Amino acid sequence: MYQSYLADEKLWVFLEKVDAELAQKAQQEGCCRCGDKLYWDSYPRKPRGGPAGWDKRYSFTCAEKRHRVTPPSVRFLGPKVYVTVVVVLISAMRHGLKAQRVHALRESLSIDRRTLEHWRTWWLERFVQSAFWKAARARFMPLICEKTLPLSLCEAFGVDRRDRLLDLLKFLSPITTRSVPLDRMI
Repeated sequence: MYQSYLADEKLWVFLEKVDAELAQKAQQEGCCRCGDKLYWDSYPRKPRGGPAGWDKRYSFTCAEKRHRVTPPSVRFLGPKVYVTVVVVLISAMRHGLKAQRVHALRESLSIDRRTLEHWRTWWLERFVQSAFWKAARARFMPLICEKTLPLSLCEAFGVDRRDRLLDLLKFLSPITTRSVPLDRMI
């Protein structure tokens, strides 16, 4: 089922729209450091696993002090090369798919085995130690199994429905930027 998301062009268009709305909201709020007006200053990206048109990450520059403000994103997982939905779903699939299918997906998306291992380490070590996760994990009852992240998050959100996948991506969006304080997003 997760594989169908990776081939769903409507999903890609929808995620682009959500990111544009998040960017517009950030611009309307102004600079999170000084409150001044923000000007568009998007920067280039070369994402893997998503549509070719996702070549820019929405970002702004503060008019007064030239602070960079990069809003949260449902498309880009911080500096990771692969788009968020690929990192989340492929990482989750590693817990529930046979090795052959993971190998086929890895090959079709040109994901190196070491990249998959890096993602696994990131979920199990860095993500669970992040300030975001320490603050956000209390929202879940029953508690999320940290040893099977992100599969346990996918199950908790019920991502078999597209709107629930979007809820998961929005939930993760605060970790996609360092320029907006975490307390403004949680």
